Amino acid sequence: MTTCWYEGALAAFDTETTGVDVETDRIVSAAVVVQDAPGVRPRVSRWLVNPGVPVPAEATAVHGLTEEHLQHNGRWPAPVMYEIAEVLAEQAHAGRPVVVMNAPFDLTLLDRELRRHRASGLDRWFEPAPLLVLDPRVLDKHLDRYRKGRRTLTDLCAHYGVTLEGAHDASADAVAALEVTRAVGRRFASRLERLAPGELHTLQAVWHAAQARGLQAWFARSGVEESVDPAWPLRPDLPAAA
Repeated sequence: MTTCWYEGALAAFDTETTGVDVETDRIVSAAVVVQDAPGVRPRVSRWLVNPGVPVPAEATAVHGLTEEHLQHNGRWPAPVMYEIAEVLAEQAHAGRPVVVMNAPFDLTLLDRELRRHRASGLDRWFEPAPLLVLDPRVLDKHLDRYRKGRRTLTDLCAHYGVTLEGAHDASADAVAALEVTRAVGRRFASRLERLAPGELHTLQAVWHAAQARGLQAWFARSGVEESVDPAWPLRPDLPAAA
């Protein structure tokens, strides 16, 4: 019998950054974790980056990484972004789904960093084999759409009974997101077990777009002037972002 995707091998990717603007902020740390099966100790790849720009105190307050620490211990962005993209491409080649909580944030940031430092976007790394993304935020929001409350990683961990140790550390967050995704799969097994990761990737793009439209409508009713990007898992490059 074929193993369901949520009981099989999964990877996860997470970043810590200088802020929340995917077009201008930078990655200061990143992690990719690979777990061959539930309960198996994951293999962790970590990167610490000297972003070459100031690190705001508000960002340091979140992840604890100071500008001074990154200048002394971080590596230059260009080789790091290459290595991260290479590791993600390895997951794609292996057909191993990659969990990315709020994927349009982390993957778009990585794409912009690659364009900034390597003169090519993230897409080219997945021309031989597509990256199959599992976004627990999109999955949970679609499968349990009427539940009240926020859906941050901390909230999802509490809801699904996942222990989050060392929140806002890239590797800890990646492991937690992976465990949440397995928990979502098990809880909604009747709706997910027959779906292959490739099918689920396509469906999540549709679900996220619908979620974005719903949020945009709510903003409009509330008088909030904020636009919600429907693109998933990667936002298109801005023509003026050169």
